[in-house]
Amino acid sequence: MKSIKTDVLVIGAGPSGTVAASIIKQAGYSVVIVEKLRFPRFVIGESLLPRCMEALDEAGFLDAVKAKGFQQKYGAKFVKDGVICDYLFEDQFTKGWTWTWQVPRAEFDKTLADCCEQMGIPLHYETTVTDIQFNGTDSVTTVEDIEGNKWTIEAKFIVDGSGYGRVIPKLFNLDKPSSLPGRKALFTHMRDLNRLSVHEPNRITIVTHKPGVWIWVIPFSSGITSVGYVGDPSFFKDYEGNNTEVYDQLIESQPYLADRFRGAEKMFETRVLESWSSTTDKFYGDGFVLTGNVTEFLDPIFSSGVTLATVSSQNAAHLVIKKLKGEEVNWEKEYMEPVMQGVNTFRTYVNCWYDGTLDTIFFAKKQVLEYKKMICSVLAGYVWDLENPFVKRHLHEVKKLARVIEMKQALEENN
Repeated sequence: MKSIKTDVLVIGAGPSGTVAASIIKQAGYSVVIVEKLRFPRFVIGESLLPRCMEALDEAGFLDAVKAKGFQQKYGAKFVKDGVICDYLFEDQFTKGWTWTWQVPRAEFDKTLADCCEQMGIPLHYETTVTDIQFNGTDSVTTVEDIEGNKWTIEAKFIVDGSGYGRVIPKLFNLDKPSSLPGRKALFTHMRDLNRLSVHEPNRITIVTHKPGVWIWVIPFSSGITSVGYVGDPSFFKDYEGNNTEVYDQLIESQPYLADRFRGAEKMFETRVLESWSSTTDKFYGDGFVLTGNVTEFLDPIFSSGVTLATVSSQNAAHLVIKKLKGEEVNWEKEYMEPVMQGVNTFRTYVNCWYDGTLDTIFFAKKQVLEYKKMICSVLAGYVWDLENPFVKRHLHEVKKLARVIEMKQALEENN
């Protein structure tokens, strides 16, 4: 069995793995990436947030992504019973990027992976990790390609950015259930012939269908739009037929979308994703660090996935470099706590979306601009800005604002 040596092995060629690989490579260390699938491949998470642009910039990916002509995204629109709440990233509280992209992830992820290969990083597609043996922080990883060839990779450190594959958590029994309820998504891509006559394409639109059920509408620059329904699995049982038949019924039942998408050509058969939330006790160990969705994936609402993936891998890359230099790294303080700061902030907003708290805030008759700017920063992915009260005391501030709005509305109704 042949063996290769490298400073760092990166598992997974998605945004998390490629950002880490690029930053570590730029620091002068050797990197090898292994990826289970052949790219391009389909994955959801198509609406990015401005905060991830900082990670993409440091990784050296921005020029290549700009060259693809992806749809620029300047905000997020929420719609309920025809009432619109619009958030523009240029109005956010936190100083930072005010735009990002909406991307077909197959092409986007392949662009980042190609950048890594152009930097001289070996990338082995269709290669599965079958075993990892640690000796302190050094490791020997056994991999197998699609043709059944096996070899080992000796590394001084491993970055696991394997996403839903969750390689190290599964190999070492680190997985545990998420605190979030299991939910289901039914989605496809459609040719959006009525887009420009109905809505502007430069933001994601989130439509409240009924309490606990919502729809994403993500236009791409190609004229294709991603549309998906998300809710408790029991909601979909009220409809008869196969996935496509159920999906068509759902489109027809939503007045905001029916005229726009009725009879629209589907780019692929309607797909299902469910029970996606998962986590693990610890995001690091001797010789490895977990990044991106392999740490914890929450929910598609608020498009947090790629931002948490790229920012966690950006941070992890710097700590791996520090470790390789022989410096001390406090993984709990320098990595685990910052990651959980971001995850927990988004978790509050996810939970408050599903329990109706954010409905109260988003669709209030009178919006307080100062508070809207602070919430806008969260929606832009700046969930590490502790100068923002809606980040630092996320649950307290969101709940307090909702209570104040409800009290004012009650007083107005009684007068």
